[in-house]
Parts: sequence; C-alpha cells; structure tokens
Amino acid sequence: MQKINPMKVIDNSRMQRFHIWLIGWLFLVILFDGYDVVIYGASVPLLIQEWGISDVTAGAIGSYTVLGTAVGAVIFGILSDKMGRKNVILFTTFIFSLFTMLSGFANGPTLFIICRIIAGIGLGGVMPNVIALTTEFAPKRIRTALVSFVFCGYSVGALAAALTSRSLLPVAGWEPVYWLAGIPILFIPFLIKDVPESVSFLLRKGKIEEAKKILLKIDPTLKGEIEVVRTASKEKGSTVTRLFQEKRGFSTAMFWVSCFSAFVLIYSMNTWLPRLMMEAGYDLSSSLLFTAVMQIGAIAGTLVFGPLVDKLGFKKVLVPLFFCGAIALSLIGFTSSMLIAFVLISVIGAASVGVQNISNAFVSQYYSADMRSTALGSTMAFGRLGGIAAPTFIGILLSISLQPQYNFAAIASAAVLGGFAMLFVQEKHGQHKMATEQGEQQAKNETQQSKSANAVNT
Repeated sequence: MQKINPMKVIDNSRMQRFHIWLIGWLFLVILFDGYDVVIYGASVPLLIQEWGISDVTAGAIGSYTVLGTAVGAVIFGILSDKMGRKNVILFTTFIFSLFTMLSGFANGPTLFIICRIIAGIGLGGVMPNVIALTTEFAPKRIRTALVSFVFCGYSVGALAAALTSRSLLPVAGWEPVYWLAGIPILFIPFLIKDVPESVSFLLRKGKIEEAKKILLKIDPTLKGEIEVVRTASKEKGSTVTRLFQEKRGFSTAMFWVSCFSAFVLIYSMNTWLPRLMMEAGYDLSSSLLFTAVMQIGAIAGTLVFGPLVDKLGFKKVLVPLFFCGAIALSLIGFTSSMLIAFVLISVIGAASVGVQNISNAFVSQYYSADMRSTALGSTMAFGRLGGIAAPTFIGILLSISLQPQYNFAAIASAAVLGGFAMLFVQEKHGQHKMATEQGEQQAKNETQQSKSANAVNT
C-alpha cells in the first residue's frame, strides 16, 4: 500500500482539469464580489438625486455595507474551520447575490440599507474562504500567481460594474445594475459539483475516503491502494489566540493595519471616485471611465507584480507599491491632463486593489492550514474597519467643500500607513518561510549524506 502525505501531493502537483475548474469558479465568485462593491459608488449620484440624501448620509450607507462585511469576515472565517470552506462559500455566495439583487427593488434608503448590510455579511464571508481554498489546492510553485489571478476577478468585476453602470445608468436608472448581481445564484449547482472541500478539513473530520478521491483528481498518477498519512492534528485552543503565538503576534497586528489601510484606499475610491472626479470638473460618464481605468490598473498590477513575489519576496513588492500609491494620490488633484490622470488612477488601482490581492496571498501563506481561514477572516475584519470609516469620512470632506487635492491627500495618508505596516511584518516567523528553510535544510542534509556515502564507498 502506497503511503502519501496529502499536502506534499498538492504542493508537487501539476495543473490538472481539477485545478482549472476550481480556479475558474472561484474567479467568477470573486468577480461578483468586486461587481457588488463598485455598483454602489457608481449609483451614488443617482441615489442622492432620487432620494434627496446628503453626501454624509450616502457615505454612511456605504459604511453600513462594509460593517456587514466585517461581521461576515469574522463569523464565517471562524465557522469555516468547523463547517468546511466549501459549505461556507456556497452559503455566502447565495446570500450576497440574493440581497444585492433585492437592493435593486428598494424604494427608499431604509430597505436599501438592510439589503446592503445582509449582502455585506455574505461578501465578508466569501472572500477569506476563497483565498484559503485557492491557497490549499494550488501547486506550490505557482501558488502566489494563482491566488493573485483569482483575485483579479475582483477587479474584473469592478471593471464590469463601471462599464455596465456607464451604459445602463443614463438610460435605465440604477435598479437594473443591482438586479444583475443575482446571476451567481445560477452558479450554485456548478459550485456544488466542481468545488471540493478542503482536504485538511476532511482529514480532521476523519473523512479519509473523500480526501482520497480529491487527491486522485489532483494527481492521477497515484495508483493502487493508497494510505493517506494524517498530518499533525489541530492544536488545542482558539485559532484567534494562536495568531499571536510563536512570535507571530507583531506581524499579525501589522497585517491588520496594512489591510485597514488598503481597505481605506479601496472603499474611498470605489465609493467616491466618480463624485471626486466630478468635483474636479469631469462629468458623470467620464468619472465612471476613471473607475474602469482604476480597475484595469488593479488587474495589471496584480498580474505583473504577483509573479514577482516568487522571485523578490512579498515585502519587496508590496511596500514600494503602497508608497507609489501615496505619491499618485498626492499628485492627481494637481493635474488637468486627462491622460496623466488616467496614468495616476491606474497606479492607484495597482496600489490599492492590486496590493490587497497580493497581500491576501501573503497572509494565506504566512499561517498554517488549520488556522488560515481564521487568519484571513480576522485580518479582513479589521481591514473592513477602514472600509467602514472611509466612505463616511470622505463624505464629510466633500460636504465641507475642500479643494480636490486636499481630499486626495487625505486618502494618500492611508497608503503611507499601509506601507510602513507591511515593512514591519516579520517574514522569518511565517509558515511559508519556515517551510522553505526546512526544505533547504533537508536538501543540504541529503546532499551531505550522499557525499558521506560516496566517501565511504571510495
């Protein structure tokens, strides 16, 4: 009987049809996550006009939605370690799709807010579990690239939202833009079929045969009877508490601050960029085009800088990106050239959504599999506090009629904070770093043993 270590099978696997279907469906789920975030910012000018609400109230509605995502990130990040990541992804996808669609039927701010908060709970729960599942099943040599690719779906969805809104808002109003968000409900049967449960979760629950079936799809070369070698059992104690043990505490706090800063950037720009650019003298159609350009920058930044992580390391990529975003935000309020503004906006996209996409991969690899969802959920929950504060804060700035450059400079301060927080993360205490060092040490030991054996034979 062949004995196998499931994590090594996954780490050393080649891309199979199994991986393609898994990555494809998770990409689509995250696509509609990004779509949901941007449609509110795109529809804000019309909602203000139709319901007669102020900038501060519109910002507060955006903050209430993000409050729901923070709650969802905490609850489902923890529950997934008990219920399974697949089950949580299915449930949260249904929740955010249904209630975003129902938002399009609201006839006033109250019902709209209720639907948006519930949709936010689903959105907050789906993201950390998609990251965790992608990280677990991706082959090690392309893990960061695949996680980054999946989260390009967020930017593709945001881009689709900007372009869809630009087409529909002037002719059909804001409601149809929200109705389209119900499409993922149609995906549920396919997700049930093609998205697997976490192997580490199945092994902890004693479901060995189910784990074997998944491993055979990952590596079809496994033949005959196989025995799955159980990995170390989950340590006792709260997984949240364990995030601060074994010298991980300071880095955990820095991840949280970095995520907070990234979400300030993301929600400030996604909620208010059209309005900020209108304040700078552009019309609604042009302002929505800036939103699209920002998402193109996010996609390009993720695809270009994500693979560089495997060569340079996370911090050498993420820290400069944060600071470049701060510079671009500081400059955009001073330019009257649309071309230069497009370039700066694309840099901001790479330094906000792009940075967060790559940071997600960093966090998911920093912690061990049995606490990965909790780590991602808690990091994003703290990060969402920035997303909660940002829409209301920018709404207040707009209400006091500051010059556009001051509004952008205020947002830029978050990028500076995020850059310094990422700089202080201690990579040496991360699971990915220790695994690499152990692998290198094992290779050295094997080489030394080989040399010793040759010497003896000689």
